[in-house]
Amino acid sequence: MSRLEQINGALEDADSTYTLSLINGKYKIIIIYCLAEYGVVRFNEMKRILPYISFKMLSTTLKELEADKLVYREEFTEIPPRVEYTLTKRGKSLLPLLDSMSQWGKEHRAD
Repeated sequence: MSRLEQINGALEDADSTYTLSLINGKYKIIIIYCLAEYGVVRFNEMKRILPYISFKMLSTTLKELEADKLVYREEFTEIPPRVEYTLTKRGKSLLPLLDSMSQWGKEHRAD
């Protein structure tokens, strides 16, 4: 096995790579912050808060966050149907990390 293959294998197994895979995506961090700010948010309400995200992209990203157990989706069998999203405990545990990343960006953006 070459040195490059060893490094690539180590990166794939790295804990930081796993963490980044959970928040990787154009809108995942924004959606996590939206849910942190507003708590319980309905789909259409989130679309109004984040108007630059298409319905399809918002739906896809929420499904990915739900699959990774960062977001909880609750569906109510009412007429009209209602779906609400909240951060899970696991999702909330990412907030200090995201805040640190934001602070780092603030400090080094001008570099």
